[in-house]
Amino acid sequence: MKTDPLRQHLLNLLTKAEAHVDLESSLKDFPRELRGRKPEGAPHTPWQLLEHIRIAQWDILEFSKNAKHKSPKFPDEYWPRSEAPPDDKAWDQSVKQTLADLKAMCALVSDPKRDLLARIPGGDGQTLLREALLLADHNAYHLGQLVIVRRILERR
Repeated sequence: MKTDPLRQHLLNLLTKAEAHVDLESSLKDFPRELRGRKPEGAPHTPWQLLEHIRIAQWDILEFSKNAKHKSPKFPDEYWPRSEAPPDDKAWDQSVKQTLADLKAMCALVSDPKRDLLARIPGGDGQTLLREALLLADHNAYHLGQLVIVRRILERR
């Protein structure tokens, strides 16, 4: 079955490198020696940005699926405490979970049984359309930061 145009536009916004970089290629082969480094004057390391993307994306996904979902405390629980991943496995797991949650959000958006404009149970007026747009916007913003931080660190 062909996806309707609005859903397809949302899926492209969430996953494709059209107006901005895409999540998967931004994280692929990220140099391990840069993951916990912060350029002078920058607020976050690549690890902090990745974890923030993962946590916020998970929260948006769970909110969209589960009326009983409780969001983490903002801002403290949306950012990791450490500047560097504890090990390569932690980085790899964070990347894996981030990509899996994005895929899960795309599955929600793709599902023709889900009304994109219906209010999400447990929310206060949010819709799946709004949450998909929020996720795309949030990811694009922080992926832009991640790309800039990487470029600065690679030049040092």
